[in-house]
Amino acid sequence: MSQCWHTGFVLLLAVTACGQQPRPEELEMNWEPVEDLNADLPPGVRVYAGRNDRLPLRAWYVRIDEADPAITTRVVVSDEPDRRETVESFARDLGACVVVNGGYFVMSQNPARHAGLLLIDSILIEPATRSVVRDTVRYEAARAALGLVGDSVAFAWVTTRRDTVYAWAEPPAHRPGHPAPPLRYEAARPWPVRDALSAGPALVVGGQVRVTTNEEVFFGSAIPDVHPRTAVGRTADGALLVLVVDGRQLESRGVNLEELAWLMRGIGAVDAINLDGGGSVSLVVGGRLVNRPVGGTALREVMSALATFCE
Repeated sequence: MSQCWHTGFVLLLAVTACGQQPRPEELEMNWEPVEDLNADLPPGVRVYAGRNDRLPLRAWYVRIDEADPAITTRVVVSDEPDRRETVESFARDLGACVVVNGGYFVMSQNPARHAGLLLIDSILIEPATRSVVRDTVRYEAARAALGLVGDSVAFAWVTTRRDTVYAWAEPPAHRPGHPAPPLRYEAARPWPVRDALSAGPALVVGGQVRVTTNEEVFFGSAIPDVHPRTAVGRTADGALLVLVVDGRQLESRGVNLEELAWLMRGIGAVDAINLDGGGSVSLVVGGRLVNRPVGGTALREVMSALATFCE
C-alpha cells in the first residue's frame, strides 16, 4: 500500500486476526473462467473470477504463459511529471492487454518516489530499501521482489549496493525488537534480471506458504492487516500469476497476508509476493477495469505497474 494510508484508517468491516492460519475451506473461491474477456485474449492469457459469499470475498486472477513468444510482461513506470497515473492510463497508453498496479510509493512527494527496488531495462530507477526503523531500532532490509528476464519469472529477497542488485536465498532473521546481524554480501549473488519490482513480504516460497512479515520488517505497520490486495507469483511451469482481491466493501472484506498466501498457493503459485494494496488495487484486462477498487470505479494513481503485451 502506498505510504499515505497508514495513519487514521479505520476498518468498517470485521477483520481476521493477523497471522491466523485460515482453514482451506474458508478460502474456497470457486474459480471460473471469465469467458467474455478470454475471448479477446491469446490462449496464453486466461482470466478467472472467484467468490466466497461466506467471508465474503471477490477476487480475480490472470495466468500468463511467459514462454509464449507472443506474450511479454514488463515492469513499467509512469512518465507523467508527477510520476503517477492510473492503471487504465498505463493500459491505454502502452497498448497492453493486462496491467496491474505495482510496488509501494510515497504519494506525499511530487514527483512520487518508489518505496523499494525499481529496475527497468537494467537501469536502476530506485534502489532497494536499505533499512527500516521501528521504535527507534534500525533493521537492515532485504525485501521480496519480482524479477523478469527473457521469458523467465524470478523471485528473491533483494538489496542494492553501488547500482548492483543482489539476491538473497534467505531474508535477515529479524524479530520485533531483535535485529539480525549485518548482512554479509559474500552470501548474496548479483541478480541478472532486466526488470525488477520490490514490495513484500514474500507469501509463498518453494511451494509452501511462508509469509516473511517479521524478516522483511513489516511488523508495526498496517500492511499485515485485512485490505484489498494485489499479489504476483509463478507456477511450477513458469507461468506468471497475477491476483487481485477487492476489499473494504460489503461484497468483499479483503484478506490479510496469510489468507493472501493461501489464495496464491491455491491457484498454483510455487513462489509469490505481496504488491501494493489498499486503494491502489487495480486490474485492467483488454482495456476494461475488472475489479472494483475499494468498492468503486475511481482509480488511484500509482507510480509503477506490471504490463503484459499480447501480439
